[in-house]
Amino acid sequence: MMRRKILLFLIIGIFTALACNFPVTSGSDIDAFRLQQTLSVEQTLIAELFPDATEENPSTLHSSSNSAALFQGLATAVPGSVDVSVSPLETTNLTWTYITQPGDTLPALEGRFGVLSQDIVAFRSLSSEGLLPVGQELAVPNVLESGFYSGALLPDSEVIFSPSAREFDIALYVSQAGGYLSRYVEQIDEVEHTGAEIIRRVAVENSINPKLLLAVLDYRSGWIHEDRPDMDAVTFPIGFYAPTHSGLYGELLLVARQLTIGYYGWRDGKVTELAFNNGAIPRIDPRLNAGSVAVQYLFSTLYAEPQWRSVLYGKDNFMLYYQSLFGDPWGRAAFVEPLFPEGLEQPDLQLPFLPGRTWSLTGGPHAAWGVGSVWGGVDFAPVEDQKGCFVAQSWATAAAPGLVVRSENGVVAVDLDGDGFEQTGWVLIYLHIASQERVAVGEFVNTDDRIGHPSCEGGVSTGTHVHLARKYNGEWIAAGDALPYILSGWRVVPGDKPYQGTLVRDGMTVSAQSDGSHGSSIAR
Repeated sequence: MMRRKILLFLIIGIFTALACNFPVTSGSDIDAFRLQQTLSVEQTLIAELFPDATEENPSTLHSSSNSAALFQGLATAVPGSVDVSVSPLETTNLTWTYITQPGDTLPALEGRFGVLSQDIVAFRSLSSEGLLPVGQELAVPNVLESGFYSGALLPDSEVIFSPSAREFDIALYVSQAGGYLSRYVEQIDEVEHTGAEIIRRVAVENSINPKLLLAVLDYRSGWIHEDRPDMDAVTFPIGFYAPTHSGLYGELLLVARQLTIGYYGWRDGKVTELAFNNGAIPRIDPRLNAGSVAVQYLFSTLYAEPQWRSVLYGKDNFMLYYQSLFGDPWGRAAFVEPLFPEGLEQPDLQLPFLPGRTWSLTGGPHAAWGVGSVWGGVDFAPVEDQKGCFVAQSWATAAAPGLVVRSENGVVAVDLDGDGFEQTGWVLIYLHIASQERVAVGEFVNTDDRIGHPSCEGGVSTGTHVHLARKYNGEWIAAGDALPYILSGWRVVPGDKPYQGTLVRDGMTVSAQSDGSHGSSIAR
């Protein structure tokens, strides 16, 4: 057993090194060769670590869990009497052994494991602020009841619109598949959208991986490859059956919402259980990664517990179906993860308006984008004579230099690393930017260059303002201690509720007020 543990830590180091040194290029032959090498090495290591694991014995080998365990140290077994699969991380009935993952914070671990920070034992001290170092072994008291489901399903990079989908051509994939989706058309905001355009819009706006959206759609309705779905599937292709969200666009928005709630709820340690319609409420395995929890959460809203167990962990499960469509997700993850590199810091950002001007902080940290996303958005409104919704005369300006990669539907996305991909590196999202005089895609902006006029366009708004949020490698970034949100030296501090909160700097405090009243004014 000690030999296996030593091998495991060596493997984690090897695959971390591979993830750092294998670039993603457009040359598919080179990538395929490297991927094959990686998978070959992986299979050898699996045989060495787990000689009893075979494809004929699914209790000791899961199609997706071995790569997960080798890549990030994810556990696939639980303590106690519940069913056990491959378990490279030892757990007793009294203590969990946990290896920290990218994006982990101490408050999140407290929520997932149901313990206090002082109960977590580590070889070096843990800070309550910032991201935890990846690969650190922790001993955590087991205070949870058994009975939840283990087994890693998808890496984080396959759930969010990350570098792994950087060059995925949605329209080409849909066209080549030749199913009903390739002919589907739906009106959204009085504009006709093709099926591929709907997939793209939901993926880009919510930052959800389009491969996962396509796989869920095809698994539930066969739209990608089948020619003629029944009429019920045309109206509700996923099967949520919510009258307010009919059609492909509405149903995919619900898919994105459930994935978002699961993914980011797990990130901050607030989503720790699944609730099934038969009354079962199992605890989520605290060692799982955010991507796996997002999939578990989505499918728990679509299936009763026995069906859910079969769909995700049965013989012909969704993950095998996903691999049949897009290949091994864990192999791709080795090229792009960890999504949060060691020592990650926010680049220098300025307030999104010109020096010498006074604006109001009308919204403290709240959802960066949509229900369930992190509290990563802040709202600023220009001080003008009009109230309510109007196109402001004032200009929202670039908080940092970068390339404009999206300018549509009230949104401007600025790529700070300038590689032209919204899925990589730091990206700033400006929402509620009026179409009139809005900066165009392809333009490079320097700090303080004009982005556009604040308005109510895009999303729901009760008054003119600009909403500013951050993403890194496709993941929405919360305001708070993990990756502090700082604008012109002002630190964004969340409140107890969304839209509350403050900006603090050098002993000064600006408080968010939705009406722009006294105490919310801020000037550069």
